[in-house]
Amino acid sequence: MGILNISSDSFYDGGKYNSIKKALNQTEKMLKEGAFFVDLGAASSKPGSELIKSEIEKNKILPVLEILINHFPEVHFSIDTYNHEVAKASIEVGASMINDISGGLFDNKMHETVAKYAVPYVMMHMKGTPKIMQVKPHYKNIVVEVLSFFSRQTKIAYANGINDILVDPGFGFGKNIEHNYNLLKCLSQFKTLECPILIGVSRKSMIYKLLNTTSEEALNGTSVLNSLALDRGAQILRVHDVKEAKECVDLWLALQ
Repeated sequence: MGILNISSDSFYDGGKYNSIKKALNQTEKMLKEGAFFVDLGAASSKPGSELIKSEIEKNKILPVLEILINHFPEVHFSIDTYNHEVAKASIEVGASMINDISGGLFDNKMHETVAKYAVPYVMMHMKGTPKIMQVKPHYKNIVVEVLSFFSRQTKIAYANGINDILVDPGFGFGKNIEHNYNLLKCLSQFKTLECPILIGVSRKSMIYKLLNTTSEEALNGTSVLNSLALDRGAQILRVHDVKEAKECVDLWLALQ
């Protein structure tokens, strides 16, 4: 899954693709490098960011999505949103999946909207909101607590009529470095949920803070963690750098 952020405030690539031409070029590049999904997002969820209202988000995302779908009609576009109105409008334009960082907690109409249109739903775990999530996050047992969240939220989603759920442990969302590595070490336990596992560690601080570098220097670390995640059961890698992630997948598959 290639990341296409059209927000000007995203932690790594904010502002790089916030014009139609740049978005088209980056999408074409990711597809040539092997992306199966393109995940389009207009709202920053980096630590400290505010939630964005649905009307503002729609005004940013829909014009870009319409042009992308016209240029790439066979591509699976996922929409990174926590607003049901954005999800509804995007699906009606032609998006084929919703990626919700809140797992349905920010908008109580999200689940019924996804169910109505019968598209797959990525459910991510986050503690708190982006604005406060990194203010001393605490867990007694992070693996147990995140698994409990998914057990509870998937039951609610299924009861609301969603059929296809993917789970994302939410690396970096309300978690410190130790929390993130404990989750990754125990990722195979998430297979018990019987949902495909999506992970997003691409260029995150769990890599560059540990290595005392920067997000721009975190590609090698991203590839290492992607490979380890595949070995623990991850089935979709959400990444900024598609070529390198596809190489991880191909090399890992050669070992199976």
